[in-house]
Amino acid sequence: MLFNTYQLNISGFTVDVVRKSIKNLHLGVYPPSGRIRIAVPNKVTDEAIRLAIIDKLPWIKRKINQFEIQPRQSKREMVNGESHYFLGQRYRLFIVESQHKNKVVIRNNSFIDLYVRPNANLSTKEKVLHDWYRDNLKALVNPLLEKWQLKLGVEVNECGIKKMKTKWGSCNIKAKRIWLNLELAKKPPQCLEYVIVHELVHLLERLHNDRFTALMDTYLPNWRQFRQTLATEPLGHCDWGE
Repeated sequence: MLFNTYQLNISGFTVDVVRKSIKNLHLGVYPPSGRIRIAVPNKVTDEAIRLAIIDKLPWIKRKINQFEIQPRQSKREMVNGESHYFLGQRYRLFIVESQHKNKVVIRNNSFIDLYVRPNANLSTKEKVLHDWYRDNLKALVNPLLEKWQLKLGVEVNECGIKKMKTKWGSCNIKAKRIWLNLELAKKPPQCLEYVIVHELVHLLERLHNDRFTALMDTYLPNWRQFRQTLATEPLGHCDWGE
């Protein structure tokens, strides 16, 4: 699919415009710097885009402000004493050189012990830790999927986990496929549940409209609190880079 991409300056903001064969406008403000992107149908005029952005300026400014004040980690060097997060709790990293199989162990509810071969490089250490995050996230996802598919009366064909720069989750409605951000392994468990419910509700309502909000309010009344938690938890350096 061919896209026509360009930029517009609207009310002092640079907006990335992507024209493609879609039916509706899709506006997003993305971390870490608050980049504004709008995808629009080919037939929509620049004036209509301008009016849509102006209408959403209060929301855009709030999102940008959230990213500006949200704490960020510096680039992780995978060294002793470094802070890493798991299920919303901060741990100190401790590197254990071992000739045995690479592994990760939580110790004393305070340390993440990373067992790697002597002289393991940065990428190897990162892979061992990321694989551990992925395995733990999968173990949490499966029962939550079963629970909420039953409650909502929907069913997905596939649910995968991957690094995502701009979203906590996504739903391909036609394929009934959900993707979850690997970073969710670092966030409080209720945040993962919120994202799963959010994406499953898209199988009932595609748009973020009043019906979507009503469904979220019905099934997960505290969802705004969980969304706010995601907005205030520290952003990881690598996964959220531009």
